[in-house]
Amino acid sequence: MRGEVRGEVRLIRLSVLVVCLIFAVAQALAHHSFAAEFDIAKPVTLKGVVTKVEFMNPHVWIYIDVTDDSGSVQHWQCESGAPNVLSRSGWRKDSLQAGEQVTIEGFRAKDGRNTANARLVTLPDGKKVFSGSAEDGGPGKPR
Repeated sequence: MRGEVRGEVRLIRLSVLVVCLIFAVAQALAHHSFAAEFDIAKPVTLKGVVTKVEFMNPHVWIYIDVTDDSGSVQHWQCESGAPNVLSRSGWRKDSLQAGEQVTIEGFRAKDGRNTANARLVTLPDGKKVFSGSAEDGGPGKPR
């Protein structure tokens, strides 16, 4: 009887370990590198109006409408760093609101979509905050 209980405890522990490993692998596969999606040779500067901000893991997304020289509005989505990284750089969850004018400097997606990695954001009050990652040459870049 006692041996059966120990066997069940081992089986439960093994099951928990397997489930944890599955979640860890799924998170690793879901995350992408900067170089896989964005082109450091294609810098962009976008001036536009914020339409939405998603301040959640694994990355903060800023959506803006940019009016081009012909007057057409282009919808852009800009990926930033993780919320905890941005908080350490001076961001707050309410730093950007829909309707506010911002300037975003970053790098365009390799596939040409209106998607960019936001490296530096100039907030409506003129404050500039870093919003990228070490991979795009920002603070903490491995040497």
